Amino acid sequence: MSGFSDIEIAHAAQLRPIIDVARDLGLQDDEIELYGKHKAKVNLSALKRLEKQPNGKLIYTTAITATPAGEGKTTTAIALAQGLGYLGKRAAVALREPSLGPVFGIKGGATGGGHAQVVPMEDINLHFTGDIHAISAAHNLLAALIDNHIHQGNELDFDVRRVLWRRVMDMNDRQLRQLVTGLGGPANGVPRETGFDITVASEIMAILCLAENPQDLKERLGRMLVGFSRSKKPIYARDLKGVGSLAALLKDALKPNLVQTLEGQPAFIHGGPFANIAHGNNSVLATKLALKTNDYVITEGGFAADLGAEKFFDIVHGYSGLTPDIAVLVATIRALHMHGGVAREQVHEENLPALEKGLANLEKHVQNLAKFGLPVIVAINRFPTDTQAELDFTHQFCEQLGVVSAVSDGVAQGGKGAAALAETVLKGLEETQAQFRPLYDWNQPVKQKLDTLAREIYGADGVQYTANAERDIAQINELGLAHLPVCVAKTQHSLSDDPNLKGVPKNFTVTVREVRPSVGAGFLVCLTGDVMTMPGLPKVPAAEAIDLTEDGEITGLR
Repeated sequence: MSGFSDIEIAHAAQLRPIIDVARDLGLQDDEIELYGKHKAKVNLSALKRLEKQPNGKLIYTTAITATPAGEGKTTTAIALAQGLGYLGKRAAVALREPSLGPVFGIKGGATGGGHAQVVPMEDINLHFTGDIHAISAAHNLLAALIDNHIHQGNELDFDVRRVLWRRVMDMNDRQLRQLVTGLGGPANGVPRETGFDITVASEIMAILCLAENPQDLKERLGRMLVGFSRSKKPIYARDLKGVGSLAALLKDALKPNLVQTLEGQPAFIHGGPFANIAHGNNSVLATKLALKTNDYVITEGGFAADLGAEKFFDIVHGYSGLTPDIAVLVATIRALHMHGGVAREQVHEENLPALEKGLANLEKHVQNLAKFGLPVIVAINRFPTDTQAELDFTHQFCEQLGVVSAVSDGVAQGGKGAAALAETVLKGLEETQAQFRPLYDWNQPVKQKLDTLAREIYGADGVQYTANAERDIAQINELGLAHLPVCVAKTQHSLSDDPNLKGVPKNFTVTVREVRPSVGAGFLVCLTGDVMTMPGLPKVPAAEAIDLTEDGEITGLR
């Protein structure tokens, strides 16, 4: 791999005009709305025109349990698209938009790395086409309408202690988690407790990613449960009479974004929910558009297969009908070392005993994916410090599991380095037919769905509920919402709800402390452990390294 940083590699790339990328997809000029030379939105009329076109193959990319050593799931998804392109195939990648919170926090950007990136890198990682800002504006408009309604006489009789709708911003800011607003006298509103979530946890973000068209968007927005009256009657967003305004703010945000990889393959980047606190997958509209215009589409969900992948299979599939043809499970030798007990500072050193122990985590995720009826390919995202002995050991382990594995060297070599993985995936698609099935029936009771997830996916002995969660579930049953799928908000650092339990934890229970009905999105958000919907910044945030030069170039972004 070259000694250049990700942003230097991105700046050196010769990008195609995005209108040419769009034309190669068969999109018409009047279906493209340009945001400069290298970004565009695709009008929804294109999807309507192409609705009778056959779909390409959907390749779902996920990963082992996240570690600080890094797994490179997004990078591998991009590399796979480039690898298929290198083999002469019509392939696209469909990804989520990065949130500013991680960009300026600990994780950095989310546009890949090395020679496997989507570009323009800095635009995508920062404001992009303004989608997340539009979601913040719509969410906070509804919050303002609620507080104004209460201030102006409270005709709906809101119980100010039971307003569910918080505010959002797209930044990690722990200071805003819990607040009292409306202080300073009658002119400043009615005092009440509230707080902020990060924008990607907003129900409106989930709705944007699940909506099929503007009418579906408006219906879902109207169904959002925002609070209860003093007589315990539910109050919905439609009761505030502002749904049209929310939809107007989201008019352009609903349209999928089109950019490209470093090697010119189309990349649809749209929507950005986190998988640890939300449903963790890009928009249905973007994935469907990609499938209508390509023979192969690689999409990915946030974090590991127990989070983003499970939520795609059990939630997104149920609303969209999108069904993966194959799963690619990404792992690194470094991350497997950490699951085997190696300290982060030593992950670059050969350690076969630790690797063997850590491979249990990979095995669990392979088993989980098989429960959904999907063939699995293990992608080993290669680092320069990986030894041949470790790679061979991992291949042998996968062979014993009955799954095929391949090395991806896309970070160092781009599409050429991912060609072997691309060939392996193509062979898997030819030789194996998916027998896809969700894990549970939506009509099962809430606790039964959670118990199934806990036992089958996390490996828990069961679920325990706080008194608050018990009250939430009782209320959900009273409201007739028990038929909704469950979206578990859980740490990404462990299969369990305890981030300190690495590898494949045993003899534990999952604790559900709260269940929030996201009626518009169409699922129940179940908060476990101490997971937060508003992250905080680390001691040394990535924001300290980012700068703007006199020539107007951004540096330090990773």
